[in-house]
Amino acid sequence: MEETANKPWRPSKELLLMTFAVMLTTFMVVLDSSIANVALPKIAGSFSYTQDESVWVLTSYLVANGVILPSTAWFSDIFGRKNFLIICTVVFTLASAMCGLAVSMPMLILSRVIQGLGGGAIIPIAQAILLESFPVEKRGLGMSIFGIGVVIAPVIGPTLGGWITDTYSWNWIFLINLPIGILAIIFTYLFVNDPEYARKKDKAVKIDYIGFAFLIVWLFSLQYILDNGQKNDWFETLWVRNLFALMLASFFAFIVRELKTRNPIVDLRIFVDRNFAIGNILAGFIGGIVYSTLAILPLFMQHLLGYTATLSGLAISPRGFGALAGLFICALLGGKLDDRHTISLGFLSLAISCFMFGSLNLEISIANVIFPNIICGIGFSLVLVPLSTITFLTLKNSAMTNGSGIFSLTRSVGGAIGVSLVSTIISRHSQIHQAYLVKNLSIGNSVFNEQFAALKAGLAAIAGNAAAEAKAGYLLYMRLIQQSTLLAFMDCFKIAGVLCLGLIPFVYLLKNKANKEQN
Repeated sequence: MEETANKPWRPSKELLLMTFAVMLTTFMVVLDSSIANVALPKIAGSFSYTQDESVWVLTSYLVANGVILPSTAWFSDIFGRKNFLIICTVVFTLASAMCGLAVSMPMLILSRVIQGLGGGAIIPIAQAILLESFPVEKRGLGMSIFGIGVVIAPVIGPTLGGWITDTYSWNWIFLINLPIGILAIIFTYLFVNDPEYARKKDKAVKIDYIGFAFLIVWLFSLQYILDNGQKNDWFETLWVRNLFALMLASFFAFIVRELKTRNPIVDLRIFVDRNFAIGNILAGFIGGIVYSTLAILPLFMQHLLGYTATLSGLAISPRGFGALAGLFICALLGGKLDDRHTISLGFLSLAISCFMFGSLNLEISIANVIFPNIICGIGFSLVLVPLSTITFLTLKNSAMTNGSGIFSLTRSVGGAIGVSLVSTIISRHSQIHQAYLVKNLSIGNSVFNEQFAALKAGLAAIAGNAAAEAKAGYLLYMRLIQQSTLLAFMDCFKIAGVLCLGLIPFVYLLKNKANKEQN
């Protein structure tokens, strides 16, 4: 009987070996993103760039992901899904070497763009392979097994990245991808196979050059705005307004083009499926929340608490252990609890962790950072695993690759926007808090007078009375800057917590398995 896209298919290779092969490839991609976060301060310092500008290393990668993510199915049709996965792994591995050898920030950003283009399709292809390989009733188990490999990278990544950065240099956090990439290519070639409809087609696939051009203009306009908007005062600057208009025009032109053409690079008609549409909206928000909080935590610990890269990595790593625990919880709850309840519990856990981060101060111990990180990891798994399952619940197998690419795109674009927004919030809110707190630096404030007198007396024996007075004033002002920056960081976490709670009602717009059987 001829194999078709809508008939059940089972891989000819051993299922566990196939799962390990795609896990290894995905592990490399996730490891790279979790390692890079803790090294941002060192990267910025080595090239004499500011804290705000260092996030370009993250946003350039995330937005470059977006060019490939929605077109994953299209490229898979041209090269074959397995072949395209190998090509992406090769590009990602070579780009990692370029990142490690970068001698300037522009060169590093360009290398990260290429790395993002190579790594963009890896996770959706791996996800599509597993969704098709496991029977429908065992897809939750398949996603949990896959997730175990994925969360090992966040456990190892921050600590390993911090240790490498402190002991050697940040360059090696990219160069270690080389042996992993080579091994991943070999295992993918040996153990991954596809159904007939996912292999290379005999007839040439028509290329939607116009749609692809609109996609590139849209996403890279977005990236440039996200990277440079803050330091140019956003919409107060003419070129930002013009580029934003170009971004909107290309975005809507892309949608119209893909809906009307016979051979779209991205099949947007898939959004008529309610679960898929709502699932993607939620994925965009979860990407923004998780990526943004993960990006600012190392900055908070290294700039305000004085942690080394290694110590900040150790503080962040427990998030991976929490994610691993969340995966086991998902496996236990699978089939016993409505997926929507599990997702809601995950959002609640994320909200709790964000509010805990939002109550930190400069006198905390490392335990105060570790515990909310564990809760955050648990919440992330409780959201993402069932959301990945329920979003694709009513899609045909032939739509899995296209759907996985779009799903990953919304998460990546949401992450890029989230990282840029928290960078802006920290910059703007620190100024607001500074303007409010500076009122306390006056002779009418008894606390200020006491601290000023104590500092002046302590410095007088070393620097003399005149110099002591100036230095005491300077130290108190630096303390004010530190406090205002702390409050800005806390604002970001509190906003994320409120957003998590606000998303819970939208979870129940999704159909669960019982709904599917009834309709």
